[in-house]
Amino acid sequence: MKTWIYYTKPSITALEVRYATDAAANGWGEHCYDYIDRFETAFKAHLGVKYAIATSSCTGALHMGLAALGIGRGDEVIMADTNWIATASPIVHLGAKPVFVDILADSWCLDPDQVQRAITSRTKAIIAVHLYGNLCDMDWLLAIGARNGIPVIEDAAEAIGSVYGSKRAGSLGKFGTFSFHGTKTVTTGEGGMFVANDPDLYEQVLTLSNHGRARGQTRQFWPEKIGFKYKMSNVQAAIGCAQMERINELISRKREIMAYYRDRLAAVPGVSMNPEPEGVTNGAWMPTVVFGRDTGVTRGSLLKSFGDERIDARVFFYPLSSLPMFEKSKVNPVAWDLPNRAINLPSYHDLTSNELDRVVSVIQREHERSPVKALG
Repeated sequence: MKTWIYYTKPSITALEVRYATDAAANGWGEHCYDYIDRFETAFKAHLGVKYAIATSSCTGALHMGLAALGIGRGDEVIMADTNWIATASPIVHLGAKPVFVDILADSWCLDPDQVQRAITSRTKAIIAVHLYGNLCDMDWLLAIGARNGIPVIEDAAEAIGSVYGSKRAGSLGKFGTFSFHGTKTVTTGEGGMFVANDPDLYEQVLTLSNHGRARGQTRQFWPEKIGFKYKMSNVQAAIGCAQMERINELISRKREIMAYYRDRLAAVPGVSMNPEPEGVTNGAWMPTVVFGRDTGVTRGSLLKSFGDERIDARVFFYPLSSLPMFEKSKVNPVAWDLPNRAINLPSYHDLTSNELDRVVSVIQREHERSPVKALG
């Protein structure tokens, strides 16, 4: 029987185990922040930003950043309809309204034209989510933000390793957030990071992250405001430190896997993958294939074909406006159409060439027996 191919799993070596063991054995008392400080320092150096705060999740980092910007009841935040719920949840928790706009058909990221049309007097932020490692058009979005006095925030949860021009994803906006979930290129199991270059914003988020206790406060247990508890543990950060020592290797392997797929699927008509336009480096977190409408291939047929071959595949995100907690609307045609004919491919670091070829073979066979192919 063929071994099961998972769509993702982390790359953990003896180095991660050693650091985590040290943190568990010795990272207490006066040493309880040692690995956290070290992880934050390594991450901001890699990203080229001034400030970084390790958090329990990317969602928590986004929640605190939005709160620090003063976003609340009655405000609107523009974001792409194609996203995971984690980007919208903090907006709702703060009493604001997420405004879902359509995506571009080639990058699957926020359509700047639609962003411009969605701006109202209540718009307080634009969130640019770099989907599956693909990058938003940041020049365009930042210009829109500057013209309208609206901060552009980067949700770079899926974009470690992605580069826009000379800057890494997450370092271009008012602030950036990252995820270190077990599925991500760099992992701490669960976890996230808030990054910024604005010292005032950094201090506000730092205070919020510690139950509202400001740095330098001399009175013990004296919060100045209601804050949050979104801290990362020292043990998690220890794993993160090891991952940061290996980050170039981790990113390189993800890009190798993407290139392998792209090379072998180039000859399959009607199939497209994650774009990498000139001046952009795609971090290749989640290789994804989209079948053209004229192929007749569907999400359902893809899932069945992969399952039959004991291969894990992950569905393309459903539009948030299709979910029961939001007002259902089909005004974003690209976001509603793409998930019906797309699939995320396995991409964990230890995949062998044989396993990658098994994945490619499923896609090739699916195309061969597609309704349009059969008619031809």
